[in-house]
Amino acid sequence: MDKEILRASLRKLIRRKVSTGRLLIGAAVLAVFLVNSPWGYLYNHVLNSPVSLQIGAFNFFSHHGEPMTLLEVINDALMAIFFLSVGLEIKREVVAGELSNPKKAMLPVVAACGGMIVPVLLYFILSPSGDAMRGAAIPMATDIAFSLGVLALVGNSVPLCLKIFLTTLAVVDDIGGIIVIALFYSSRIYPGYLLVIMLLLAILFLAGRHGVSSKMFYLTGFVIIWFLMLQSGVHATIAGVLVALTIPAKPKVKLSRFVNDLKRSISVLLEKDKEEDILTNFQLSVLKYIEHKSDKVISPLQSLDDNLSPLVYYFIMPLFAFANAGISFDGFSIADFGGITIAIILSMVVGKLTGIFSFTWLSVKLGWLTLPEKINFRQIFGVAILGGIGFTVSLFIASLSFTGIEGGTTLLNNARLGIFTGSVIAGVAGYLYLRKNLQ
Repeated sequence: MDKEILRASLRKLIRRKVSTGRLLIGAAVLAVFLVNSPWGYLYNHVLNSPVSLQIGAFNFFSHHGEPMTLLEVINDALMAIFFLSVGLEIKREVVAGELSNPKKAMLPVVAACGGMIVPVLLYFILSPSGDAMRGAAIPMATDIAFSLGVLALVGNSVPLCLKIFLTTLAVVDDIGGIIVIALFYSSRIYPGYLLVIMLLLAILFLAGRHGVSSKMFYLTGFVIIWFLMLQSGVHATIAGVLVALTIPAKPKVKLSRFVNDLKRSISVLLEKDKEEDILTNFQLSVLKYIEHKSDKVISPLQSLDDNLSPLVYYFIMPLFAFANAGISFDGFSIADFGGITIAIILSMVVGKLTGIFSFTWLSVKLGWLTLPEKINFRQIFGVAILGGIGFTVSLFIASLSFTGIEGGTTLLNNARLGIFTGSVIAGVAGYLYLRKNLQ
C-alpha cells in the first residue's frame, strides 16, 4: 500500500516537472527569439526598467535606497519564493522523505557530492583565468524539472527506485547550490540586519514549536526577512530557505484523531438525515466542523508547499527563464564556443557524469554503501548523464557570477550558451542511453 501511494505521489511530481520543463523551454526559446529580433531593445529596456512598490517615501523594491530593476525583482524577489518552495521540499524530504532514512539517503547524497565536486574542478582546469573563474559553480546544479521530465519520456520501464534516486540527488544538489549562493555570492555584510533576521527566525521557529499553524503568519515573516536580507548583503533568496526550515512539518490534528472525529460526525449526519435538498442548520454546523478539522490535519509545511507549487512551477520559473535566457547571436562566431562556453559544456556533460557515477561506483565497490534493489550500474550511468542537465539554478548562478562586472555581459551571454548546449547534450544523450538500456 505504501509503495502504491509513493508511486502515485511520484507520478504526480513527474507530471508537474514535465509540464514545467515544457514551459521553461518555451520561455527560453521566446527569449532568444526576442533578443535577436528587431524587438531586442524592448526586451532589454523592460527588464532594466526600475520597479517601485511605494508606500509614502518608502519603496519596498529598493536596495539601500536604490530602486530595483524588473530583472532584479525577478531574480532576487520572485526567486526567493522559488527557494522558499525548494526549502519546503528539502525539509519534507528530511522529515519524512528519502533523506529521513540515512541508510537509503547516503548513496544519492554521495552521488550528488561527486556531481558537484568534479564539475567545479573540471571548470577550474578548463576555464580561462580572470573573471571567468567566478562562474565555477555554474555546472554543479542539476535541474530537477528537466531531468525528471526526460526520465519520464523514457517510459514505464524506469524503476521506481531510479526515479527516487534522481529526485534525491537533485534535492541534495539544490542544497549545495544554496550553500554556494550564501557563501560566495554575497556582497558587503551588514551585521545589524543579520542580528534582526536571526531574532525573527527564532520567533518563527518558536511559534512553530508552540503550535502556530497560520500560513499567513509565516509568509508575513518571510516577506519581512526577505527585505532585511536584501539590505544585509547576504543574497536575498536565502531568506526563502531559512524561513522554510522554521515552518512546522507536523499537523495540529493527528490523522487518527481526525478519522475518529469524522466517523462520529458522519454517524450523526446519517441519524439526522431527512433526505432533503436543503441542509438543516445542524447538518451545516457538522459539515463546517469537518471542514475546519480537515484543514488542521494537513501540516503548514505541506499545505504551503501545495499552495506555492502552481505559482512557482507555472509562473515564477518560466518568467525567470524568459528573463535570463536571452542569448544574443549578434556578432556570434565559432570562436565564442571556446573559453567559458566549452568549460561549462564539458563540466556539465563530462564532469557531472564522471562525478556522479565514479562516486557511486567507488562507494559500492569499496563496500561502504549498497545499490537499491532493482537498480544496476548501467541505470546509474544513465542517471549520471541526466545529471548534466542544468538550467534554472545554473542560469541563476551565472547571473550572480557575471552581472555588474566589467565584460560581464559577454561572459554571461557565453555562459548561457554553454548552459543551453550542455543541457541539450546531456538530455538527449541520457534519453537515448536509458531508452536503449532499460528496454
